[in-house]
Amino acid sequence: MFNAGAMEEAFSVSGNIVDVLNRRIFAGTLDIEQGRIARIREDNTIYGQYICPGFIDAHVHVESSLLTPAEFARLAVVHGTVATVSDPHEIANVLGIAGVEFMLENASRVPFKFFFGAPSCVPATRFETAGAVLDVHAVEQLLQKKDIWYLSEMMNFPGVLQQDPEVMGKIALARQYGKPVDGHAPGLRGEQARRYAEAGISTDHECTTLEEAQDKLNAGMHIIIREGSAARNFDALIPLLKAFPDRIMFCSDDKHPDSLIAGHINELVKRAFSKGHLLFDVLRAACLNPIRHYKLPVGCLQIGDPADFIVLDNFERLHILATYVEGKLVAREGKSLIPSVSSPAPNHFHPPKLKQEDLEVKAPSGSPCSIRVIEAIDGQIVTGAAQAFARIHDGKIISDTQQDILKLVVINRYKTARPAIAFIRGFGLKRGAIASSVAHDSHNLIAVGVNDEMILKAIQAIVPHGGGLSVVHEHRQLVLPLPVAGLMSAEDGYAVARKYEQLDAEAKALGSKLRAPFMTLSFMALLVIPRLKLSDQGLFDGEQFRFTNLFI
Repeated sequence: MFNAGAMEEAFSVSGNIVDVLNRRIFAGTLDIEQGRIARIREDNTIYGQYICPGFIDAHVHVESSLLTPAEFARLAVVHGTVATVSDPHEIANVLGIAGVEFMLENASRVPFKFFFGAPSCVPATRFETAGAVLDVHAVEQLLQKKDIWYLSEMMNFPGVLQQDPEVMGKIALARQYGKPVDGHAPGLRGEQARRYAEAGISTDHECTTLEEAQDKLNAGMHIIIREGSAARNFDALIPLLKAFPDRIMFCSDDKHPDSLIAGHINELVKRAFSKGHLLFDVLRAACLNPIRHYKLPVGCLQIGDPADFIVLDNFERLHILATYVEGKLVAREGKSLIPSVSSPAPNHFHPPKLKQEDLEVKAPSGSPCSIRVIEAIDGQIVTGAAQAFARIHDGKIISDTQQDILKLVVINRYKTARPAIAFIRGFGLKRGAIASSVAHDSHNLIAVGVNDEMILKAIQAIVPHGGGLSVVHEHRQLVLPLPVAGLMSAEDGYAVARKYEQLDAEAKALGSKLRAPFMTLSFMALLVIPRLKLSDQGLFDGEQFRFTNLFI
């Protein structure tokens, strides 16, 4: 978390003060001294602006923005975000504890409040290859740190239900150190949801339906409504706010830089207002509930609080005029006032040298041949599982653009191994290929394309940079280098966002109709989300939680 160091001089800010704790708005002035609210003076002046607690993203993987924490902060403060509850799970899968320590150090260099957790599932499963392992001892080492605030999402929900000793040991440590445990249990309902919560898990951000969320609320959990670049559950879940205003929070989970430039938690606040939800219920979810649940030292406009707040015009337009973190003005009128900072680029990247024939899939004898097909679903990170007759050429199974069945490849980036290959529907590419070294959760290389030549070209484009995103076709090649763990760039966040927008547009020009092709691609290796996924070790059935065969 940001270490304020030398505070700003004493100053005052006047406006209509929004007291979320006591559900009232009154005209007045905040006197700020040494980064805290020293006095609150009520008056009868008519003001044209409001002073409100800053917004908090209650669950985010900063790495998914493709930016270091320092650059993420520069973009987020413009939208009134003053803090995040951040799970460094992604970089931990690449670099272990050293990756978490990198995030803590980088975050400490900017005036923004990052609250990091101890990753609970590194690797996420035993069915994939990660760059590191965080066992019980490593997790305890992290939980002992004052700047680690909680145990990050417990994705191994089967391990919780089966009382796996290592899983339960990590949860017990979090409770021993008085730190909450975040959940991750997509689709868990009824008795299983109750047992999961009773194990000591207090939140879930994976709900996609009201019924699922209701079961978890009934079990005593808090629900974090997610709206990211790929997974969008806000519209389905926001009705819960009316009945459970004290147990709802907002999050982005995974948000690419172009989305972050467009908006953050402020957009969810605005949408909740537009659906008729009460002002103070919405602000509880966006500002207060994360502070209370995670015991965060973030101000809520009370005397003695850190001066973390925003100034806005009104609650219809919700135009952020200024953002303050511990009394420091960090954004004004859409401009970030946080300077860029330099950063090292730690990495763990040793992919094998591939030849085109390494990507071939031989068809079994006899024809026709039926295969399992992953179905990508726009706006979701869950996938479908379909069957199709394979297109065969010269005894090999190839992509079939007419049926929108493309080859998907995952390659171990940590050591030499054979590529894992499957087929996927939903990407819509008519030519070329896209590739990424961001592939949740182990972050091996992943690529999808219309033929082996293009897939290999897309993979080879990012290797010299230690990772990145690429789009290739016959006449063009675009690359966004991500040298920090193969996940992030330390360059100016706005420049990274512009480059990402170019790649996104190019992928869509190749035929993809997905809202976020690269974000969707990154989740096709996420085994803990059903139904059918591909790890570097093979095709995986997320419902049976075991490998399955490409051929039926």
